[in-house]
Amino acid sequence: MRIEIKDDFLNKEDLLELSHLNLEKIKDDEVKVYHNKIFKNRGVESECLDEATIKRLNDRYHSLAMQTLNLLYPEKCVLYDYSEFHIIYTGKNYKFPIHDDTPNKLLSGVIYLKPEKNVGTIFYRSRFGKDKKIIDWKVNRAVFFSRKESESWHSYEGDGINNRLALVYNLMTTRIRDVYKIEKKNYLLGYIRFKINPYLFQYFKFTL
Repeated sequence: MRIEIKDDFLNKEDLLELSHLNLEKIKDDEVKVYHNKIFKNRGVESECLDEATIKRLNDRYHSLAMQTLNLLYPEKCVLYDYSEFHIIYTGKNYKFPIHDDTPNKLLSGVIYLKPEKNVGTIFYRSRFGKDKKIIDWKVNRAVFFSRKESESWHSYEGDGINNRLALVYNLMTTRIRDVYKIEKKNYLLGYIRFKINPYLFQYFKFTL
């Protein structure tokens, strides 16, 4: 799987704003996800970012994200429907299990916000953790990839010292059947797996 790394992704204004959000306190072994979306018609759904901020982020970075998707998986560009700008606040002891992203994610991206040092994204060749590769944490580093069914295994976790704050920037689609067609994967099996993924994550959280 190809991974694209882009340092200094956000401009100073956006990095400063996103790094100093007033978020709820979390326990050391918890994660809190704040969901924010913007659609093609400019409609916005938000939990922690205001509408103006979401639109500004979309205006500034959408072209670059689409260019990255075109580089990694050009066939998927025509499927784009909306973008996610989720804020992920991870407790210092929290570990998210090994998983591959759901098929509605055309381009998966994470931008590390703070602290200065933590654990970056961890990639594997299999769901069992074979051939681990860690992308080092660096403030304002963006890490992008385009998932493929049962091939894009990864995880993330805190470093046991500091909480971890990141912006997850995804390009999304609602056309799941077309994703599987492009990936040359079985739609029925993949769709069932897609629907039960949240339950699988809850199970694996206690077994991995």
